[in-house]
Amino acid sequence: MAQQLGFFQERQRRIVASAAGRIVYFPAVFSAVESVSLFETLLREIPWSSERMRMYEKIVDVPRLVAWYEPGQELPESLRIIKMRAEEVLAERFNGVSLNYYRDGADSVAWHSDHNEGLTKNPTVALASFGATRSMLFRSKAPPRRQLRCDLEPGSLLAMCGDIQQHWEHHIPKVRTPTDARISVALRTKAVTAVSP
Repeated sequence: MAQQLGFFQERQRRIVASAAGRIVYFPAVFSAVESVSLFETLLREIPWSSERMRMYEKIVDVPRLVAWYEPGQELPESLRIIKMRAEEVLAERFNGVSLNYYRDGADSVAWHSDHNEGLTKNPTVALASFGATRSMLFRSKAPPRRQLRCDLEPGSLLAMCGDIQQHWEHHIPKVRTPTDARISVALRTKAVTAVSP
């Protein structure tokens, strides 16, 4: 395991860093064969659902399919593999998993910061990507506004750590050219409170 961790640490590419946080990209955390197999398995086995949301006084379809697994909920084998690999690379422990299925270039996610409510303080949010390469854009909240881009390749892992969510937003833009499907697996550490008997 130590050799594997060292290998990924050498290959990481830091996108941005602050005094208390960073965004780091790890290419090829999963091999090409693993990536194809995991994409096909997730596509087939995950109970995908559509959601609706309010936007500008209208109720509209969320432009992607989604799935959620809460702490304590049993994960399918494919997600256990992804979670364990991310935990090895990042030396973190995750207990919450959500998935986004971008069916084509018309599917996207708007500018946002991940909500920290219900998560541990200054959480790490890890994104594992499978299928087509899609670009994720980042922009700082405070002026002067900075904007950065990272192409999320199949088999890669992106980690947003520390106070990044307080200072940066991110999104997956629509793509006009024909684009294959992509699945994103987001891993988080949720704060679990004990229930009194």
